[in-house]
Amino acid sequence: MKKTQKNIYNNISRILFIMLGATLSSIALETFLIPNNIIDGGVVGISIMASYLTKVPLGIFTFLLNVPFFILGYKQIGKTFTFATLFAVFCLSIGVSFFTPIKGVTHDIFLAAIFGGIIQGLGVGLIIRNGGSLDGTEIVAIILDKRVSFSIGEIVMFFNLFILGVAGFIFGWDRAMYSLIAYFIAFKVIDIVVEGLDESKAVTIVSSEYEEISEAIMARLGRGLTLLDGKGAYKGIPTSVLYVVVSRLELAKLKSIVYDFDNDALVTISNVEVAGKKYKKKAIH
Repeated sequence: MKKTQKNIYNNISRILFIMLGATLSSIALETFLIPNNIIDGGVVGISIMASYLTKVPLGIFTFLLNVPFFILGYKQIGKTFTFATLFAVFCLSIGVSFFTPIKGVTHDIFLAAIFGGIIQGLGVGLIIRNGGSLDGTEIVAIILDKRVSFSIGEIVMFFNLFILGVAGFIFGWDRAMYSLIAYFIAFKVIDIVVEGLDESKAVTIVSSEYEEISEAIMARLGRGLTLLDGKGAYKGIPTSVLYVVVSRLELAKLKSIVYDFDNDALVTISNVEVAGKKYKKKAIH
């Protein structure tokens, strides 16, 4: 019973956050970007240009142009992601229609690009974090990623650079460049919303001073470590390897601790997603 209630709560929460994300994206488009002829990437960007040329409401194009991608996504990726994306695009289509009468809160193009990009990034980030998407090109990118050597991010970037290039012919190259600024800002904000400000880093440390370094990390950072047995491939000398997970903000302090004891220590760092209570920081007394 509790599991069922939790699932219901999670589903309602996802729906509300997707609605909030679509609303923020609608505000970004209709009050900052579109009034200043700044476009977004993907299907939304194509819809903005099509709406500008035909005078057909943006919401209609946004929904209709995504339909083929919904069908493709349902067959190739799965119904959960496709339905979440369909719901998000539907909410966006309603939202842009609702906010269309607002003529824009600023006519300073640079401010519009910055704040439009920030709000758009927040909206799209919330949708992605809750299992959906706002753009059919991302569905294509996920499918193509299995067939070509390019990553999903690279494929989406290629699509968007092409779309922004076309926008240069329609709105002028200065607007296309402002659109690129807004897209870059949105891209960074999406990362922050999806990954969080407190991004986790996995750090591997190879040093002969592993005992002193591990004690200092536990004392000064309050982080637990894992000690791994290793052996150098060249000389075959046994050694110990330290493995620790820290936040992005703790990374500089961690490296400082390591090099206080061993300037020749080998430190490797990688991004990780962490789950589990054991990662929680211990209090430092």
